[in-house]
Amino acid sequence: MSSDPNTSPVNPLPPVVVALFLVLAGVEAVMSLGARGILGGPGAVGWRLEAIQTYAFSGDIFDWMIANGRYPPEHLMRFVTYPFVHASFSHALFVCVMLLALGKMVGEVFSPVATLAVFVISGIVGALAYGLILNDPVPLVGGFPPIYGLIGAFTFLLWLRLGQLGAQQARAFTLIGILMALQLVFGVLFGLQNDWLADIAGFAAGFAMSFFVSPGGWQKLRARMRRD
Repeated sequence: MSSDPNTSPVNPLPPVVVALFLVLAGVEAVMSLGARGILGGPGAVGWRLEAIQTYAFSGDIFDWMIANGRYPPEHLMRFVTYPFVHASFSHALFVCVMLLALGKMVGEVFSPVATLAVFVISGIVGALAYGLILNDPVPLVGGFPPIYGLIGAFTFLLWLRLGQLGAQQARAFTLIGILMALQLVFGVLFGLQNDWLADIAGFAAGFAMSFFVSPGGWQKLRARMRRD
């Protein structure tokens, strides 16, 4: 039995996942160091609040854009910038951990462009759902909607795999079911936030997109429908 001595014992992360992680972690590092007075001087204490005011998605601003038919770039960019601004260090930490885990599983199957598309578009869809369905003045921040998009992509891969094995495909939705149950528990204990709607919309977007951006996803589905 032979083995390649040059083989790494740890599978490397997809570069697109590493890039997203570095941006997320880098932004949070600046915010956290500034809040502790380590970086930027006394004025840095307010960096997080300034970032939320400038880069978070705002339902009120979105309503203003629709009502006035005006879509300034500095407000449109909020659809793609809000996932990189977090309410706290722990908020960013959970997002980064889930990005590394789910990004690795999805990024090893999807192309880099497809993985990035799932992340970005799921975040946009999550913000749209938050702005169109709710009338919540609280800004939407944090990377959970695009992370849930990656969960949707992972669920799609598992759903296809279970179908190929002839197993019950509903099992693929176990993860999202557990996460939603946990959110409900935390909501009961600490107060439920409306951002769960953006998470669900992100999940749905990631799952739906996977039919078109996963390798052979649409062809596999059509083949299975023909067999059925």
